[in-house]
Amino acid sequence: MNEPVFHPPVTVALTGASGAQYGLRLIEALVAAGHEVWVMVSKAAHLVIETETDTSLPARPERLARALRERSGAAEGQILCFGREDWMAPVASGSGAPSAMVICPCSTGTLSAVATGASNNLIERAADVALKERRQLILVPRETPLSAIHLEHMLNLTRLGAVILPAAPGFYHRPTTVDDLVDFIVARILNQLGIEHRLMPRWGE
Repeated sequence: MNEPVFHPPVTVALTGASGAQYGLRLIEALVAAGHEVWVMVSKAAHLVIETETDTSLPARPERLARALRERSGAAEGQILCFGREDWMAPVASGSGAPSAMVICPCSTGTLSAVATGASNNLIERAADVALKERRQLILVPRETPLSAIHLEHMLNLTRLGAVILPAAPGFYHRPTTVDDLVDFIVARILNQLGIEHRLMPRWGE
């Protein structure tokens, strides 16, 4: 029996900012679009997910991948998860398979680490690889108000080629549920990635 063929992988990292729903919904949307999804979840993100949703995800990569597959309806092998210090993961090196990367949500701590090239864990290293290899890197911060430190890091990352896409949903589509607000941001991320979707109509449609 032939193995399923997926569209090119997209790396999704969830960190400890509020807005876990955005990252979880993004994984579902990428699966629905037929992409392979490489997932990393920070320790703080696990706590946020438990706090903000009815979901509790296991920490071990194999069990996490299984839980996300069940949640999203992904095919076997469509979601791969990597641990905090899995330095043999493809995202850890520029010679690994190329992948666009989205950090969603992106904590200001992660933002700082990526902007300064800290690479203290796999999420930070993967973002560093994306920048140095000139691959697509999208950061979705959810913080307010923003300090000068946050803004300077965002400006530096933008100059390095990253996209800063704040989790600041619009209201012109007349949202009636929280899911509508979440889908607004996920749709904007998919637009940046050039991935077709039906989460919401484009402006003017």
